[in-house]
Amino acid sequence: MEFLQTLWTILITSNENLIHFISIPFTFLEIFINMLLFTTILNISSTKKHTLTYIAICSIINIFLNFLIPKSYSNFLFLIIYPILLVTIFKISFIKAIIAEILPLFAITIGEIIIIKIYQVLFHIDVNTICFVPIYRISSIILIYLLIFIIYAICKHFSINITITDSMDKKNKILLIINLSFAIIIIIIQSFLFDFYNENFPIFITLLGIFSLLAYLFTSLYSISRTTKLQITTQSLEEAKLYNKALKTLHDKVRAFKHDFSNIVLSIGGYIERNDMNGLKIYYSQLLEDCQKVNSLYALNPEVINNPAIYSLIASKYYKTEVLGITLNLEVFLDLNKLNMKIYEFTRILGILIDNAIEASKDCPDKRINIEIRKDFKVNRQILLIENTYKEKDINIDKIFTKGYSTKPNNTGLGLWEVREILKKNKNLNLYTTKDNIYFKQQLEIYPNKM
Repeated sequence: MEFLQTLWTILITSNENLIHFISIPFTFLEIFINMLLFTTILNISSTKKHTLTYIAICSIINIFLNFLIPKSYSNFLFLIIYPILLVTIFKISFIKAIIAEILPLFAITIGEIIIIKIYQVLFHIDVNTICFVPIYRISSIILIYLLIFIIYAICKHFSINITITDSMDKKNKILLIINLSFAIIIIIIQSFLFDFYNENFPIFITLLGIFSLLAYLFTSLYSISRTTKLQITTQSLEEAKLYNKALKTLHDKVRAFKHDFSNIVLSIGGYIERNDMNGLKIYYSQLLEDCQKVNSLYALNPEVINNPAIYSLIASKYYKTEVLGITLNLEVFLDLNKLNMKIYEFTRILGILIDNAIEASKDCPDKRINIEIRKDFKVNRQILLIENTYKEKDINIDKIFTKGYSTKPNNTGLGLWEVREILKKNKNLNLYTTKDNIYFKQQLEIYPNKM
């Protein structure tokens, strides 16, 4: 009985040091619940390793900052560090990381305002008592976390989520970042105002502040959703335009083959009757080249190249090679939405390598580029292979990645240097450059992310 009395006394007595100690396990819980919320709403995939790494790193940093720096400053510093941790751990874009920070921040701020106001009305206590008396502090934290968990459960049950495309153009990205930055500033200002002037705020003003925060949150999310949908629609229209062009070209070529089929058979028969195998081999190789063009056009299909950003890039490069008289052979045997790297970085590398291949092959007698995207099941890696004919056989493959190096007088020499910079940031990528008497080859190897 005496133990229970002592425990109750501790729980109802203001004790700032005890509150700091109690906050340690609650920090781990808060980080975990926050993760459930933003991964659900933003459709962020998370493995068990991602989850454990995220909870451990974020919680330890947060606890470390709170013990070394005053809480108001430590919270502000953690707001800056947090998106960087999310980008590093979950491999998401910076915009997604900011939204992932804002969603729980909104929920916690609104939940805290509501719970504190309810406690003041029910128990006639001030903010300091709620913050530093263990029984009030523990119960208020649990209620806030319960509120966030309920929001998470509702979002998961009704599949409430927003889609942020990584291929969003620069202008829309800047507008989103500005909008999200204002959201963070508004939350911080609202939180500080409530902390300092809560005693003088009537319930009406408190409710008005809550509804204002909610209105800004839903307006921001609606704006983000509309922007991304518009971006996706624009990409889809561009993709459809390119696909229709490919279908028209494919239709014309198939019609031409159908029209000339009897002539092709008669020509083959002529070589056979004369037993002219050398002539037949030459004729066959020429016929095979036309067939390969049809196969490449068939591969230029959104169902085969199933990522809009990659499809648009490859299609535009294909028609560029067609104008220059370059034969582009394309083979794709991979689900491009399951690449083990960021689509934005993959398209940058792909675009640079194809541009270099076009530049090198356009001056050759045999203008040819072969592109192959496939999975190597034996080694568990994804491969992008680009090989092209080239004229300058003495090119130094060790120097081509140097900043400013170029074999062309009007080129900046930044393309392959940019590729090398992307490779440095990603430990799961390798690029092997080789050459022989016919082809200059670039093979990008993409391994599964270790985390």
